[in-house]
Amino acid sequence: MTSPDTTPPAEETSAGTVTTFDAFARFAATAPPTPPQPGQAPRSPEERLAYHSQFVTVRTPAIETLSRSVRTLMILGRHQSVTARPSLIVTGPATTGKTTALLEVGRTCHLAHTRRAAPGDDSVPVAYVLVPPGATAKTLAGEFARYLGIPVTTRMTTTQITTAVCHTYTAAGVKLALIDEIHRLNPRTSSGAEAADWLKDLTERVRATFVYAGIDVTDSAVFTGVRGAQLAGRASLIDCGALPARAGEREPFRELIASLEQALDLHAHRAGSLPKLASYLHERTAGRIGSLSRLIRQAAIEAILDSSERITKGLLDGIALDHLAEEHYRPRNPARRRTRPSSR
Repeated sequence: MTSPDTTPPAEETSAGTVTTFDAFARFAATAPPTPPQPGQAPRSPEERLAYHSQFVTVRTPAIETLSRSVRTLMILGRHQSVTARPSLIVTGPATTGKTTALLEVGRTCHLAHTRRAAPGDDSVPVAYVLVPPGATAKTLAGEFARYLGIPVTTRMTTTQITTAVCHTYTAAGVKLALIDEIHRLNPRTSSGAEAADWLKDLTERVRATFVYAGIDVTDSAVFTGVRGAQLAGRASLIDCGALPARAGEREPFRELIASLEQALDLHAHRAGSLPKLASYLHERTAGRIGSLSRLIRQAAIEAILDSSERITKGLLDGIALDHLAEEHYRPRNPARRRTRPSSR
């Protein structure tokens, strides 16, 4: 069974709030919420509401695989200087934990560097950048500049911004560059092709391991054409898809539910009652980690507010989830409705 890792879920942290170094450093260093401990004094309703709003992040197979792969590739590329270092791409449908995995790995790398750093060491181990919608080379370069507070004016050319970014990132000692929302990059357009070429150039000039994350990247324009082949030829793929109900002898989705249930802070909840609803919860969320986490957290908050202090199937069924999950479970077009397994 996977054990909960007490890290604030990245979706709730909001990726857009950690796109500067100072903000990312605060995110990494902030003490995570902790589940109730044996012998601990009961927390107030307000404290428990805040706790379930943040809640814990479970170390999923995707996080474990990404952590291991990043560590290996950072060592592999440490002394590589002639060509770009090998990279990673985290892909999968929406709400399957890609950003969570990306930020968790970045947080781990940042904290590991902080523990080893000598007094006065002001190097920057991790950069986290969101690809802007309709990215061009200049807007993408601007996002990299913004992360480290590099001054950029409207009169600066892309070349000038790039030179400043490469110099500053090298001087700062950035070792891991995390690039989220890579599916926004569209090499089929002239501006998107320019941005893709700029990113390739950056990977060859900055001595860092690059990790990309995006929605269904292999089915997007990012992997098509000559530019897509260049990216695909350098990057290993990590699939952050929906969790299956069963994988061989294991039941990974049920294990995930059990881990989340163990972290609840409810006074009357019956241990083991949520794993018994695994079939219903899998159908309800389509196996998506983000949807499951939101459903359980929202149900826990409802249970505190209505003083029931426990999560039941009736409570879960009354909660409106994200549109993707709701269309899977309760499609508005009856012709699309699936036969759902009976829930317990």
